[in-house]
Amino acid sequence: MKISLQEGLLTGKTFFEKIAFGERIGIDGVELWGRNLGDRIKEVKEAISTSKLKISSICSGYPGDLLGLEREVRETAIKGIIERLKYAGELDAVGLIVVPTFGKPKLPDLYPLYRDVKEVERKILVSELKLLDKYALEYGVAILLEPLNRYETHFLNRIEDAVSIVEEVGGDGIRIMADFFHMNIEEKDIAESLKHGLKYLMHIHLADSNRLAPGFGHTDFREPFKVLKEGGYKYYMAYECKIPEPHEESLRKSLSYIRKIIGEV
Repeated sequence: MKISLQEGLLTGKTFFEKIAFGERIGIDGVELWGRNLGDRIKEVKEAISTSKLKISSICSGYPGDLLGLEREVRETAIKGIIERLKYAGELDAVGLIVVPTFGKPKLPDLYPLYRDVKEVERKILVSELKLLDKYALEYGVAILLEPLNRYETHFLNRIEDAVSIVEEVGGDGIRIMADFFHMNIEEKDIAESLKHGLKYLMHIHLADSNRLAPGFGHTDFREPFKVLKEGGYKYYMAYECKIPEPHEESLRKSLSYIRKIIGEV
């Protein structure tokens, strides 16, 4: 299991300085934010060309909404995802994190044709993912579906929801990621949910129960990490959280905490 940090958690004004900070604290990779990535892809490539750090993943950042009301909004999302899948391939990242939609439904309730709007949304998403799967495979990366908690989206809240969609799509380029903060809210048992999704799991977000860095809340990481270790999980675990001040001291403390648990399990 490799540890990555989202680029916003790295200290530095330039990406080169951020990479130097990451090397100093001994992480393995960096998760990029997908917004405006095309404007800075050259700098990113130059910075990692002489570094031991790798780009672990790209976090969303595309425009539009895969489950938006208007066709143009959905097509914009598809186009933005394809563009970032290409960047992920160029950077040798695992893939692109994709959240199908945020907030409440944008599509109309078509009862009695469908029982509820989620049936319509699911059919649309599965069709979109079958299209996007071809691009993910072409670029040698994965679309990483991320379940969020019920307060951030009405759709795709649990690992089992994501597994069900991946299996319906049936494409090798569609996989899932697990976020400990969201699982802390939605899953009855985090370890069991990881076990259920392990076959398709290719990325993880780390945060404690209060969305601070691991070790600053009450989440039990030991049993979930045991599931990951025994299941042969070999991909990145990226910090997506807030770091208490003093920043570097707290970050080092959290990394030490996580590495200790990984070593013990």
